[in-house]
Amino acid sequence: MKINEAEALVGVTKKNIRFYEQEGLLSPRRNSENGYRDYSEAEVEALRRIKLMRKLGVPISEIRSMQENRQSVGDCMRRHLVLLEREKRSLEESMRLCSLLKERQTPLGELDAGAVLEEMEKLERAGATFQNKQRQDTHVRYAAPVIAALVMIGLMGAIIGLFAWAYMADPADAPPLWLLAVLMMIPLGVIGGVLLALIQRIREIGRDEVNDAKKY
Repeated sequence: MKINEAEALVGVTKKNIRFYEQEGLLSPRRNSENGYRDYSEAEVEALRRIKLMRKLGVPISEIRSMQENRQSVGDCMRRHLVLLEREKRSLEESMRLCSLLKERQTPLGELDAGAVLEEMEKLERAGATFQNKQRQDTHVRYAAPVIAALVMIGLMGAIIGLFAWAYMADPADAPPLWLLAVLMMIPLGVIGGVLLALIQRIREIGRDEVNDAKKY
């Protein structure tokens, strides 16, 4: 079957499937006639197992280890339960702190954040782990595609400027105006394509599709 059929059967996006292939968790054969990947029932079943493990929060490296028979499912789950217990304790500490703060009917501007952070740091030194949502701040996620788009647009703009300068500097030896207009359409088309790709990427980030593969 094709990747679209595998996607529909298992409920995992094509982006996820390709990611798992890159990680070596899936190895579908290629059709010799058209070069497309063919997914057998074995690959579909492997994809279901990967989806199950990822929904339980099992890391890619652990799944690979089980696939290579370097550890059993039971061995992996015993290790994973230790991690989940640690996360549970951390979550309980977060809930306790939230409950304490809930009783403080004060505006944020009057909150003694330093004292609370100091208590959190003590708990972290004892092994607790709190969420750090700063890592998910959207301006950081948007930076890379925006910078790449600006660099490409700047390059294409420089090419258009070079064409215009060459025509203005020596109109007699310059190509005909119609040909110059056709040549300018190429970088303009590239700029349009870059802008469309940037808009699509920003929409994907807005839908939280930055780390799609980590959701399964």
